[in-house]
Amino acid sequence: MPPAPPEPGVPPKQLEANWPGGVLAVDKPAGWTSFDVVAVVRRAVAVRRVGHGGTLDPLATGVLPILMGPATRFVDRLHSGAKVYAALVRFGTETTTDDAEGTVRVAAPPPDLDEAAIDRALLPFRGVIQQVPPARSALKVGGRRAYALDRAGEEVILGARPVRVDRLDVASWRSPSLRLLVVCGSGTYVRSLARDIGRALGSAAHLGGLRRLAVGALDAGEATTVEEVRTIGRGLLDRLRPADDRLLALDARYLSEPAERILGPWEVA
Repeated sequence: MPPAPPEPGVPPKQLEANWPGGVLAVDKPAGWTSFDVVAVVRRAVAVRRVGHGGTLDPLATGVLPILMGPATRFVDRLHSGAKVYAALVRFGTETTTDDAEGTVRVAAPPPDLDEAAIDRALLPFRGVIQQVPPARSALKVGGRRAYALDRAGEEVILGARPVRVDRLDVASWRSPSLRLLVVCGSGTYVRSLARDIGRALGSAAHLGGLRRLAVGALDAGEATTVEEVRTIGRGLLDRLRPADDRLLALDARYLSEPAERILGPWEVA
């Protein structure tokens, strides 16, 4: 276990001296921003340098990597690790944000297909694909965030970018709801997958729910809840993992076990 930082009150020059920091997986609840979680952790552990390793939208839940101290420098390397998601795609409407927060842009009947046919339709979305990000995203257009332009009512035009989808499998299909297991690389928008799958099936769809199950070796089953963060306080420092490439090792079951077993009974209220 790495040595803990000094107790609060130590002069700034000595604070966190010789402490390597580390990474903590927090289970972000729905309705919270990623920065909300960072703020709660920072107060709980009394460490100045705290950041997160991969934004989750407020409606999403699941693994949010929290980096502390010098380990914040590991963030770019952590971004290169694979991400695993449980995704709920709702057919019938496409929205302005490609998720449940937006207003309806297109409406169409759900596809009248069985699960096998839907799985075959997912084939073009596996591997390295070209993907257009959502208009309401953190990407920059002319120096400004796309979501800021979109909220200001300005037209946002984003080009397609290559992204990697290692696994995209059906866990269940009960019209109009499709549950998917997604294993993907950095920069992949599951909201865009939902939108594009709806179009490919001659329908309209948006992302109705999302849970991040893993970021590399950081797993939702071992993540710390926000309630635990508040209760444990500086004891969280005992849970930190070293910031090294061992964090990038994804559990092999996410690439081999049946999707329905991995997702289990997960649903979105």
